[in-house]
Amino acid sequence: MGRLTGRIALVTGSGRGIGRAIALAYAREGAHVGLTSRTGAQLDQVAAEILAAGGEAFAVAADLMNGAAIKSMVSAMIGHFGRLDILVNNGGGIIGGGAALHALTHDDELFEKNLFLNLTSAYYATRAALPQMVKQDYGRVIFIGSGHAKRGGGPISYTAAKHALVGLTRALAYQVPPTITVNTLSPGWINTSLVDFARIGAQSGIDASAARAIAMSASIQKRILEPEELAPMAVLLASEEGGGITGQEVSVDGGYRV
Repeated sequence: MGRLTGRIALVTGSGRGIGRAIALAYAREGAHVGLTSRTGAQLDQVAAEILAAGGEAFAVAADLMNGAAIKSMVSAMIGHFGRLDILVNNGGGIIGGGAALHALTHDDELFEKNLFLNLTSAYYATRAALPQMVKQDYGRVIFIGSGHAKRGGGPISYTAAKHALVGLTRALAYQVPPTITVNTLSPGWINTSLVDFARIGAQSGIDASAARAIAMSASIQKRILEPEELAPMAVLLASEEGGGITGQEVSVDGGYRV
C-alpha cells in the first residue's frame, strides 16, 4: 500500500470497467485521482467509492470526441490539484458495427470517429498534460491498448488506432525527458459492459455463448479477465519502481493469441 502516495493521477473513461478499476487501485495506493467520462452519474459513483475509502477524487465530465473539451478537462484537473503526475488514457471503444466496419463497406465517417476516439483523444490529453509533467520533471503516461494493438482480427479502424497507440508510445518515449515514462498497457478480452457477446455473436450468426467460447479460446488461460486484473500492472507503471519501464507495450491478457 502507499506506492502512489501524494501523486496526482488522471484516468480517462473512469466511470466504469477498466478505467474504474485503475482509478480505485490508484486511490488505494494513496494517489489523488481525477476522474472523467461523458456520464456524470458514473463518475459520481466512483468518486463516492474513493471518498468512502478515505481517498480524494475530482470528477470532470468531458466528451472524448471533442478535442477542445479534452484540453479543457486536463487544464481543470491541473488547476484543481496543482500538478499532474500520472495520465492513463483509457477512454476508447468501437463506434458502429456490422457492415459499417467491414473493410469493403466501412463507413468513412465511422472510420475517422473510431480513430479519434481511440487515438486522437489520447493525443489531445497527453499533449495537454506534458507541459506540466516537464515543468515538474516527473510524469507517467499510460495508454490502454488492446489485443488488437499487436495483431489483426478487429475492425480495421479500431485495430489501426490501437496499433498507432503503440507507435505513439515509442515516439513519445524518445521525445520526453527521461523522468517521464510512456507505455501502453494492453488487455485482451475483459469482462466489461462494453463487451456484449450477444451483439458480437449476432454479427457472425452465432449466439452469445458461442461468441464467448470463441473469445475464451483465444488465450492460453482460456478465460475472460476481470478489469481489476489490469490494475496491479497499471500501478507498477505509474510507480517509482516502474521508472525503468518506458517505450513498451505490456500485455495483461491471459496469453491472448501468443
